[in-house]
Amino acid sequence: MVDLDATDLRILDALQEKGDLTNHEIAERVHLSASQISRRRGRLEADGVIRRYRAELDADRLGLSTIVFIHVTLARHNPANAKRFRDLSAMTPEVQEAYALTGEADYLLKVVVASLPDLSRFVNDVLLPHESVSQVRSEVVLETLSERRSLPIGV
Repeated sequence: MVDLDATDLRILDALQEKGDLTNHEIAERVHLSASQISRRRGRLEADGVIRRYRAELDADRLGLSTIVFIHVTLARHNPANAKRFRDLSAMTPEVQEAYALTGEADYLLKVVVASLPDLSRFVNDVLLPHESVSQVRSEVVLETLSERRSLPIGV
């Protein structure tokens, strides 16, 4: 864990809200000079607290309106098979998030596709034929009630 002060947290909070803020804009929000923000921001990036900057796209406007959570059980439980599945999830663009789990399923995937037929193709042509996969169970999202991109950093 990195040692952060209240000013660092305010900078991070501002960037979580709007990642393209300039150092000058952040300085106005946290009451420091732009050069102080630049130094702090550079340190936060170098320390890995800020991992990257990116644009947040609207999936619906891009025709990717079907969100699905997929539980995956591995065919065999060994390091090589787990690596094969991790590689598959990392190289498959439909997979937005992937988690290793305890419990009944080995992995949980958050997948985004355009339609139910696209989901069917993804499950039947990508997941089920893969040598690492034994079982797949999917749950289609009916409505997104809450979706946060920011971490609760206590500002």
